[in-house]
Formats: sequence, structure tokens, C-alpha cells
Amino acid sequence: MAVRNVLVTGCSSGIGLAVAVHLARDELKRFQVIATMRNLEKRQALEKQAGSVLKTTLELKELDVTSAESIRRCVDSIPQRRVDVLVNNAGLGMIGPVESQNMASIQRLFDTNFFGLVRLIQEVFPDMKRRKQGHIVVMSSVLGLQGLLFNDIYSASKFAVEGFCESLALQALKFGINISLIEPGPVVTEFERKLYEEAANMDLSAVDKETLDIFQGFYMAYSKEVFTALGQSPDEVAEHTMKVITAEKPPFRYQTNSLYTPITTLKHADPSGNLPLSAFHQMIFQHDRLFKASLSLLKMLQWRKRRDMDYNKSP
Repeated sequence: MAVRNVLVTGCSSGIGLAVAVHLARDELKRFQVIATMRNLEKRQALEKQAGSVLKTTLELKELDVTSAESIRRCVDSIPQRRVDVLVNNAGLGMIGPVESQNMASIQRLFDTNFFGLVRLIQEVFPDMKRRKQGHIVVMSSVLGLQGLLFNDIYSASKFAVEGFCESLALQALKFGINISLIEPGPVVTEFERKLYEEAANMDLSAVDKETLDIFQGFYMAYSKEVFTALGQSPDEVAEHTMKVITAEKPPFRYQTNSLYTPITTLKHADPSGNLPLSAFHQMIFQHDRLFKASLSLLKMLQWRKRRDMDYNKSP
């Protein structure tokens, strides 16, 4: 089997870094990884993790998804412009009451999370269609399936990604191209740490007291517990992404965290949308003890899952 060129965006840290390194370290040497980032001055973490595969099965390039020119330069620098697999990972986060978000920040988030994906596909999709093969892997989120309290803008950007890819997938199949949406739940990364740091220091002067109490007293207080209960590591997500890329018939949607699946399933159980809204509203605002108990149960399940994974990996 020929070596496949894999272009990965947002590789300075987190999921992008983990995916790039996992693919480059593939024992069967099936991939040549082009790991990209907007600012090459942030390359140290990737270089350290890559180690011996750097400049062999992994090379670094500059790519800013908010710039069509930057994307074109990067793709043009690849021999025959051959991108066999595109892993769109670059993204921004945003949490907080909608009244506290300024429009410039919202537009910047969409410019990266949604329009960045569109720019990339506009550049590589025509070549893939001419070759009648290719795989577009998009790092989406379960928040592209189910909205979450105080994640209004971020969730909206992921809903846009999901709708765009679902529409494009119909055309892509005609040309032998697969599209896969990777949908993690919470992932413990530097991305998340910075996001919550920004939220703790954001200007909330325009927010009413009741909403402020919910955001600071409930959401911020319990978010860390949610990440402890449900959070995955970037390496876990990278392993799942590797499975999707190497699958004989890649799935269109793939959730990396089975513990989150029942939450997204609620939405499909009731076409009116009332069931998930009512369930979340009651759990958060009326039955907080049940919410706490659910987190404790999820923590135990996650611990057992990781223990079993470690056991299965041991010789």
C-alpha cells in the first residue's frame, strides 16, 4: 500500500499534536505527516513529542486556516499537491453568557472553526475529486450534536461544521472521497485550561445577577468535575482518529467517548426536542443532587474503562 500524505492542522498542542505524532509513529509506516500550525514559534512541544520521526515521517509547515493564501502556499509546497488525508483540527473555544461575548470574538471563532474548514476544503477537494480518492477528517464535537449551557457560540460553530460536512458528504461519495466527523466530548488539554482561565477573567458587567449566579455558581463550579468524570486525553482521541483513518469503510460520524453517547441519544429519542431540554433543565436546576450523583457514577465508569484499557495494553 502506498504511503498516504496526511495534512493535519492545529498541531502546536492538544489533539492536533497527538494525532500528528500517532500517525507519524505508525509501525507500518503508512503515513507521511505534514503537521501544521499558525505560528511555527510554538513548534517546540511537537518537536519534542515527535523525536526520531521528525523530518522522516513527520514534517512541520506553517498554515493559518484563516488565510486562503497561507493554505495555498502550504498545499503547493507538497509534492504534486497530494493531500490524501486532511485532518482539520485547528479551532477556538468560547464559553460564557452570550451577553458577555463581543461580536469581534464571535466572528474570529467562526473564521477559524467554520470558515477555516471551508477554506481548506476549497483548496484540497478539487484535487481529491480529480484523483477520485481522499479522506477528509474533521475534528468536530458532541456539541455539534447537542447544545450545552453557556457554550452557545462554540456549539453553533460546530453545528455549522456538522451541517456543512453532512451536505458535502453526498457529493464526496460520488468521487470516492470519504468524510468523517470525529466527535469528542470533554478533552483535557491546554486548549481547555486557557478557555477556563479566560472565562474566569472575562468582563461580566453586562450580565444580570441571576445568570451570573448560574454561570459562576453552577457552571464554572462543576465544569472541572465534568471534565474529571468524562474527560479524555488527547492521546485517546488520537487513537480513535487513527482507527477512523485506517478503517476499510470509514464512518461518517464517530464519537470517541462512549460515556457521552447516552446524552446525545436523548436528542434523537424525541423529534420535538423537548425531552433533552427538559431532562437537562431538571437535572441542572431542579435535581442538582442527581446531577452530582451522576457525575460520581461517570467518574467510576471512566476509571474502570481506563483501568481495563491499561490492562489490555499490558503484555
